[in-house]
Amino acid sequence: MQRTGILFMRFAFSLIVAAGALLTAAPSHAQTFDPRYPVCMHVYSGANGGGGEWYDCSFTSLPQCRATATGRSAICDLNPYYPVNAAPQRLRQRRTG
Repeated sequence: MQRTGILFMRFAFSLIVAAGALLTAAPSHAQTFDPRYPVCMHVYSGANGGGGEWYDCSFTSLPQCRATATGRSAICDLNPYYPVNAAPQRLRQRRTG
């Protein structure tokens, strides 16, 4: 009788572990906005069977982004994660000699 209880507890524990592993194995999403570029294009690909929507943060100016977005279902916005107030990177000078 005691052996049946131990087997049931082991089965229940393994079932809980397997369910936990399945629930935590959800796909993760990468960062949406690339902080290296100041402008992002938000692309819409349709609601009926389309691929969803995404952001393309690879533009250095709004005119550049708008030229790429022309004729597409997309809009251009400023990147909210672009470090506007960050100090410019200083170039290191090499010592020669």
